[in-house]
Amino acid sequence: MSGSKPDILWAPHQVDRFVVCDSELSLYHVESTVNSELKAGSLRLSEDSAATLLSINSDTPYMKCVAWYLSYDPECLLAVGQANGRVVLTSLGQDHNSKFKDLIGKEFVPKHARQCNTLAWNPLDSNWLAAGLDKHRADFSVLIWDICSKYTPDIVPMEKVRLSAGETETTLLVTKPLYELGQNDACLSLCWLPRDQKLLLAGMHRNLAIFDLRNTSQKMFVNTKAVQGVTVDPYFHDRVASFYEGQVAIWDLRKFEKPVLTLTEQPKPLTKVAWCPTRTGLLATLTRDSNIIRLYDMQHTPTPIGDETEPTIIERSVQPCDNYIASFAWHPTSQNRMIVVTPNRTMSDFTVFERISLAWSPITSLMWACGRHLYECTEEENNNSLEKDIATKMRLRALSRYGLDTEQVWRNHILAGNEDPQLKSLWYTLHYILQYTEDMDQKSPGNKGSLVYAGIKSIVKSSLGVVESSRHNWSGLDKQTDIQNLNEERILALQLCGWIKKETDLDVGPFLNSLVQEGEWERAAAVALFNLDIRRAIQILNEGASSEKGDLNLNVVAMALSGYTDEKNSLWREMCSTLRLQLNNPYLCVMFAFLTSEAGSYDGVLYENKVAVRDRVAFACKFLSDNQVFVSCNFCGKSISYSCSSVPHQGRGFSQYGVSGSPTKSKVTSCPGCRKPLPRCALCLINMGTPVSSCPGGSKSDEKVDLSKDKKLAQFNNWFTWCHNCRHGGHAGHMLSWFRDHAECPVSACTCKCMQLDTTGNLVPAETVQP
Repeated sequence: MSGSKPDILWAPHQVDRFVVCDSELSLYHVESTVNSELKAGSLRLSEDSAATLLSINSDTPYMKCVAWYLSYDPECLLAVGQANGRVVLTSLGQDHNSKFKDLIGKEFVPKHARQCNTLAWNPLDSNWLAAGLDKHRADFSVLIWDICSKYTPDIVPMEKVRLSAGETETTLLVTKPLYELGQNDACLSLCWLPRDQKLLLAGMHRNLAIFDLRNTSQKMFVNTKAVQGVTVDPYFHDRVASFYEGQVAIWDLRKFEKPVLTLTEQPKPLTKVAWCPTRTGLLATLTRDSNIIRLYDMQHTPTPIGDETEPTIIERSVQPCDNYIASFAWHPTSQNRMIVVTPNRTMSDFTVFERISLAWSPITSLMWACGRHLYECTEEENNNSLEKDIATKMRLRALSRYGLDTEQVWRNHILAGNEDPQLKSLWYTLHYILQYTEDMDQKSPGNKGSLVYAGIKSIVKSSLGVVESSRHNWSGLDKQTDIQNLNEERILALQLCGWIKKETDLDVGPFLNSLVQEGEWERAAAVALFNLDIRRAIQILNEGASSEKGDLNLNVVAMALSGYTDEKNSLWREMCSTLRLQLNNPYLCVMFAFLTSEAGSYDGVLYENKVAVRDRVAFACKFLSDNQVFVSCNFCGKSISYSCSSVPHQGRGFSQYGVSGSPTKSKVTSCPGCRKPLPRCALCLINMGTPVSSCPGGSKSDEKVDLSKDKKLAQFNNWFTWCHNCRHGGHAGHMLSWFRDHAECPVSACTCKCMQLDTTGNLVPAETVQP
């Protein structure tokens, strides 16, 4: 406007047009540029829209406020309030409708000249126009004009006004308003109340007033400073917003005594507030010299009279452009869309995106709401690359009656989708346990033993005898390996693991054939190898490589197996030990771990978690003794007992404790599995696991004892021992020698009476015990 920042208005019914009001009126047309290039002369509003200038009207100087005619006809009729208080009707287009042609150029003149501050068209009666003016002691500040009025006083002559170059029109000056309100006061803002044609809300100098045109002598008002920018919520007609300096007040016309809510005060004065016409309860505010528009989302049902509950308001800010914003206008129909104008008339088309609310349905479908749209996200049934969510798995399994097949228990893994090998192993194990229980009931129907639904551990521990190992020949190799002699309990355990069938011999052939039919080539080859049949393992791998769904790399693995040698220092053994961990399939990995492991040390097989538990249990039944006790690493849990083998080294004696060092044995300083350092003996300070020599009581301090034989390495003196109270300890031989002469712990500053805590305090060295 004249001498102030520009304002901007969307056309009420032409959704692709807007006007910029400054020293002149400029009409623009908005068009999409999504699939087209920017036209010459067009102004870029956003990435997908541009504006083209249609017309300019510069015949209405000294503009202070503008209001667009709300009816469809005529299209581009605007009311312009001027600095002298006059209201002029003007147009931005050629309107040939004779019915409204006479309205263009019509002026409405107050009795006394003063500035027109605000204009408001009546939404119910489109011919009524309200104007708010500054204060005059002898005049009214709120004038309501009827734009179709024909009344012209005799004292006012007809005048000629020029609308455009070369064209003249007769202008009718109307001086008699339809209503006059607010005597000896100033009106700063106006708005009609949509619920009634004759109710007008005005922001006067010191109060908000509701005028009822049916009785103009009375008015309802409330004293407040928040009298600027009064505007009615289009979705809740009893809710009104107004502002004063940096604070916005929200009013409920049903209880008009005080604001129902006062929004957070802004550091700068406000210049405009406006309700969104397409969104419930969304209020936009703009402050002076700011590029931020602050939004207040009132997410609540309007409170009834007498309810003092504070409404819930979500506050956020948006930045439509980088420059300061002079004004903004909501689009009348496009959801959450607005256009902003800067002081230098740069414009930007902007959409306020809704906050997204997520919700899970009971059937695990994800849905979210954004504005008036509701979106649903479902899993693609044909997409196997993404693992299904656990909730989806649970639902699908419940629908397939998973776990309810008690006749053929093993089929439950199929009901679960037949995708999890560990789950398949579990249900087959339960199936075999159920069969075993039924057989036990048939053998002794009147005696329910303790092994009803017993697991493999309970079955194996129920054995009364001691299982011994014996040497067995390999098939396809000139080699023998120690395997435990299978008693009745271990055979039953192998049956429960599925390796052999009941009432048959120990042949794993049927089990291998079933694995081959299911395409589990690697597992079948591993089971064959664990049963000392390397030739059958190689044949299975070759069959798998030649099958349609097989892996050609299995031929390479078969070739590597065929080159197996038992020599400990061979290149084959060295390379397989190093490269086996690079194999993707766990069964191929444990095959080479088995071939390269020392006798009795099968950690590489037993601790491979990706191998089915029942296969590892079956392996243990064949190769581990009943009471295999070993010392495990505190970090990785693997055995270190089998790694304490002898390698020549130069040692030193410990004659002061009755034990002398061996010149031919190595020191094991770390765990062979994770390479973490082993604890040291509190007396000799050598890492635990190092073989030591022991000389009982009367030995000389410089006596050397040869411990090169395997029998000597297994003496009790080399065992790990520690106090369960202070956790200090060392080699058993050293500890016995120390506690012959001392009662306290050998560690400095430790006052623990270790030997007195143990009822077996009178132990003697192992070599003194006669065999």
